[in-house]
Amino acid sequence: MAMAILRDKGDFMRKPLLVFAAVALVASLTAYAQNTGNIRYKWYDGQGLMHFSDSLTADAMKYGYDLVNDRGLVVQHVPRQLNAQERAAANKLAAEQAAKQRAAQEIANAETQMLAAYPDEESYKISQQQTLDTIDQQIRTTQINLRSQEKALTDLLGRAADLENTKSPVPKFLVDSIAQQRSVVTEQRNTLQRQQTLRTRTVQSQAKELGRYRELKAAQQQPAQ
Repeated sequence: MAMAILRDKGDFMRKPLLVFAAVALVASLTAYAQNTGNIRYKWYDGQGLMHFSDSLTADAMKYGYDLVNDRGLVVQHVPRQLNAQERAAANKLAAEQAAKQRAAQEIANAETQMLAAYPDEESYKISQQQTLDTIDQQIRTTQINLRSQEKALTDLLGRAADLENTKSPVPKFLVDSIAQQRSVVTEQRNTLQRQQTLRTRTVQSQAKELGRYRELKAAQQQPAQ
């Protein structure tokens, strides 16, 4: 008997809730119908003339169109279809923007890692100097090799000059050796020039990087707003 009374009481309490939910659902659907109504399509052609249609036409898709309800309110705007050239240009622009975003993110990540690796300016300068020391070592090695190759070329030229002074013909193997040695010396000189140019550019870039490091450290040390 008690169980029956509780069950009846629960049913009695649920009925108002069900009625309220049903009323709310009907009101929501009514409001949606009033806001949307019968959908029509509105668009402007190439001459700027307005058109309406109950169905979606090729011209509407060509120029872009609005979804309009029976109250004249625009429910949604659909842009016109792009041609192949426009799509290619849009894709290219999107790719360029994505590349810029990736590059900016990579720079931000690198700067974050730099600040984590070098907590103070002194440690950062030491790292920069180590890079210069490596280039300087390469330059010194090339200079030593260049002097050695230049001496070898001088010796070959001296032997050829001695033969010419005695009116003796210079053998072909000696002529070929001189030409080969000239090529080696030229290559060593070009290598030295590239290394020296690299060092100059490295010093310039390091000055800019140090300035950027100081900016980041200053921003990092500012109190949070």
